[in-house]
Amino acid sequence: MSGHSKWATTKHKKAAIDAKRSSLFSKLSRNITVAAKVGGDPNPDNNASLAAAIQRARMVSMPNAKIKAAVDKAFGSGADAAVYEEITYEGYGPAGVAVYVECLTDNKNRTAADVRSIFTHAGGNLGTTGSVAFQFERKGSVAVDKVIKSDEKKVPDRENAVDEDEFMMAVAEAGGDDYEDEGEEWLVYTAYDKMQDVVKGLEAQGIEVKGSELTMVPTTPADVTIPDAKKVQRLVDRLEELEDVQNVYTTMNMTDEIEEALEADED
Repeated sequence: MSGHSKWATTKHKKAAIDAKRSSLFSKLSRNITVAAKVGGDPNPDNNASLAAAIQRARMVSMPNAKIKAAVDKAFGSGADAAVYEEITYEGYGPAGVAVYVECLTDNKNRTAADVRSIFTHAGGNLGTTGSVAFQFERKGSVAVDKVIKSDEKKVPDRENAVDEDEFMMAVAEAGGDDYEDEGEEWLVYTAYDKMQDVVKGLEAQGIEVKGSELTMVPTTPADVTIPDAKKVQRLVDRLEELEDVQNVYTTMNMTDEIEEALEADED
């Protein structure tokens, strides 16, 4: 699965995300509310989607008060009731790269018009429901820092944490499907509905989990040139600027060369 990590593809945008933290918190609050409402349970231990949404919010230091307010809104009434609706858009961007867009909206007409406009200006086009979804597989992804931390060690031990054979056995023991090396962290892939079990399984073995999220992994990644990769990334960036858009996934194969080129554009 190398090159498909959403954790990896967003690394080059961390500075931009920090600059738009207020907008990001709004999106994450919306995501938490809907996850709590759809799952029917405000307890993340019993609601995998909610657990993933909360974990994602905590990774960007979203205050606990905001997280709690978002969960509470899922079970409110009247003016406090959640009115968001989940909707997805599918289409093709530059170089024929498949694009899958997840949204939470209180106005489908507005969202559809905004998404369609961005696709059109990028030289892409929206497709019908199911037109690209078959090119992705829903997975859980768990990030594990390559640093051993324990009460016995005064200094984080990175050297011993990169023993791949031991880590591979730990992943299998926890029930993970696969993993990949993302430089300073491991990324473990799990079945969609087993992510929280795998997180608990890794932590039970003394492995500190950095973060987790539900994601869409392309089954057949598309190789593109660097110029086309930049066009695809501009489309993704424009889509992610929309408040209604929660996640954008593409089939673009994020090679090291392409990732470096995209990071250079951010400098």
